[in-house]
Amino acid sequence: MAGPVCFYVPAHIIDHIAKNARQLGIDPEPAQRTAIASQAARQTRRAAAPANLTAALTPPRPGKGDRQIFDDGHQWNTGVTLVRGEGDAAVGQANANAAYDGLGATRDFYRDVFGRDSIDNAGLTLLGNVNFGVQYDNAFWDGTQMVFGNGDDVIFTDFTKDVDVCAHELTHGVTQYTAGLEYSKQSGALNESFSDVFGVLVKQFAGRQEADEDERKWLIGAGSLMPKWGRALRSMKAPGTAWEGDQQPATMDDYVELPDDNDPRNDNGGVHINSGIPNHAFYLAATALGGYAWETAGRVWYVTLTELLGPESQFTDAAQATVEVARELFGDEVERAVTDAWSRVGVLS
Repeated sequence: MAGPVCFYVPAHIIDHIAKNARQLGIDPEPAQRTAIASQAARQTRRAAAPANLTAALTPPRPGKGDRQIFDDGHQWNTGVTLVRGEGDAAVGQANANAAYDGLGATRDFYRDVFGRDSIDNAGLTLLGNVNFGVQYDNAFWDGTQMVFGNGDDVIFTDFTKDVDVCAHELTHGVTQYTAGLEYSKQSGALNESFSDVFGVLVKQFAGRQEADEDERKWLIGAGSLMPKWGRALRSMKAPGTAWEGDQQPATMDDYVELPDDNDPRNDNGGVHINSGIPNHAFYLAATALGGYAWETAGRVWYVTLTELLGPESQFTDAAQATVEVARELFGDEVERAVTDAWSRVGVLS
């Protein structure tokens, strides 16, 4: 089943780095190469659309939910050399092992918490690629596989270092196989937000961390950004404050209107920017409820994504659906917490 190419670092940030590298005192070439390679990945995905339509209409064959990790050898191709398969011993490449572990942590989270059999719920083999390109400043899900760049070690470092990077990108796959949220404006911001939500939940689940106001539990990409530039790429607790390139609003008062022109340089209408609003709503609901966030707030968000939303769903649709699910699954207390969270970010009045 096809979906958009979903990049961890938004295109407008990569473009900004490339254009302002000299003022930042850094080499512009890694960001320039990243922008070119990312555009090529988008074009490849668009060209594959007719074949993917046929695949989308074909019921998935049950798989084993296994993992395959490829070393791309710093080429601009994927699937170059298989270095580790399911059950194989660790290899001599730290990032290949980290990718293997990240894919496994995400798969196990969805299986153990929600009973989901891989991201398609039919045992899809999880493919991961490391050492993609040269100083590639990103990671992405292309509709079929995960690709991790090494970073330039100036602004970004190897993207396998954060389990929430892997979980975020694979959750784009879950969305692809369920709600199919269109990658534009509010529906696209929801697509990004659900990936952030389950990215942090996989991280919290792996560490058996309870939900509280400690911002470190709510940072996205804290290990992928070099410390000189900030704490992380995004903060669910305090959107817009994670680093100097963080433009996310926390409430609808600061919603950013961008053109819906399918242009990644406009963030596809603000999908990575305005996702800060539903991100903050989840943070408020989860911390109000406390305990393990995946058990209550996380289940509400999961059922909403997989059962109640569709391609054109907007913020109000997600808010109303989560309130409904909270009431049906857990009763008045959880319903009030979810309603209050969406009200505080200005989505519900």
